[in-house]
Amino acid sequence: MKKLLTALAACAAFSAQAETLNVAATPVPHAEILEFVKPALAKEGVELKVRVFTDYVQPNLQVQQKNLDANFFQHQPYLDEFNASRKTELVSVAGVHVEPFGAYSSKIKNLSELPQGATVAIPNDATNGGRALLLLQKAGVIKLKPEAGILATPKDIVENPKAIKVRELEAATLPRVLSQVDLALINTNYALEAKLNPTKDALAIEGSDSPYVNTLVTRADNKDSDAVQKLVKALHSAEVKQFIEEKYQGAVVPAF
Repeated sequence: MKKLLTALAACAAFSAQAETLNVAATPVPHAEILEFVKPALAKEGVELKVRVFTDYVQPNLQVQQKNLDANFFQHQPYLDEFNASRKTELVSVAGVHVEPFGAYSSKIKNLSELPQGATVAIPNDATNGGRALLLLQKAGVIKLKPEAGILATPKDIVENPKAIKVRELEAATLPRVLSQVDLALINTNYALEAKLNPTKDALAIEGSDSPYVNTLVTRADNKDSDAVQKLVKALHSAEVKQFIEEKYQGAVVPAF
């Protein structure tokens, strides 16, 4: 009995000492990766609590307002644009993976079949919308102004041989409108949630050299905290790299 009480006291002491880290994430693959590292963090005295969001705005606002400690869902170009437009001061702590962006259709099997006057849906946020247009240009569907860059908009299209009509919609809704458009450019996390396989179903997809690395993000006053740095170490482990490679089969690529 004495040994049991000692063990219980030790567990209680550990629980009291454990630091809680609240991290926002989109469901796939971010929350799945965070759930995978929970046991490793627990051994380091950090209780990781994953808050799942399905949009790209609230995770940043909640961290900025100190309701959450960090988030994991976005790439640097999106964060840069968000900070500029929302007057937030969030910072990237570490890059974790790349989700190659893809073009999908339920009506055609090849981009050469894209009909004249086709309706093409892209994300309505500046960075992912520009990313979608750049992929369409790479695939030969359109041509953009040379200076357009990653923040390209439909107004930057200078050649449009198939006279496609671009619809800008919230990124999370794109899988749901796939049957209503001829082509949709979808972020991989939303594609995976919709049971689309980027390496098999995408008619066009970014290469592994994509600059859009998904990062762990927090506030400047929190980036060097012990708990955040332990999370970075866990996310950059060989175990996480193997988990990503085996679970997502190329749809998500480690960036470390």
